[in-house]
Amino acid sequence: MPEPFFHPAQDMEPILDWLSAVCAHREIWGLLAALPLLAAGLVGTVFPALPGAALIFCGFLVYGLITGFSSLSGWFFLGQALLLSLSYLMDFAATVWGVRKFGGSKAAAWGAALGTLLVFALGPAGILIGPLLGAVVGELLMGEQFRQALHSGFGSFLGFLVGTAAKLLLAGIMAAWFFWQII
Repeated sequence: MPEPFFHPAQDMEPILDWLSAVCAHREIWGLLAALPLLAAGLVGTVFPALPGAALIFCGFLVYGLITGFSSLSGWFFLGQALLLSLSYLMDFAATVWGVRKFGGSKAAAWGAALGTLLVFALGPAGILIGPLLGAVVGELLMGEQFRQALHSGFGSFLGFLVGTAAKLLLAGIMAAWFFWQII
């Protein structure tokens, strides 16, 4: 009688050994579960339609839950929560700074901040158009000339760029700290 081509017990043994080793390491599963949240968080740092820093923080929580918080301490989460808060504060502060730096009024600063909500109506284009349009409308409502309103709008755009750079830096610090802790 010819010998069978496939020997399930013998041929599957290396695969089963590998699976057994991988399943025994909760850190690997935790990292695999956290990575999509970290990646989405980095994308959300640039596109305000996604809550960037919050997704990154959620990735840390998922990793911690899967691993039993073995390598992430309470101090780690406290520090990350502070960086998360600073990220959102920087986003608004940079836009307001840009408007004020270019001579905009409080109405322009508020208009730029509220204009960021246009991302939900216009999609990614709202990221750029919203603060600019909000600052311009805020200035025009205060009786400013159109030229000054455009100047304030440009300031809001510059503030958006500065805020995005600051959020990227903070997201990088958050991620680097996480990887430093788990390695």
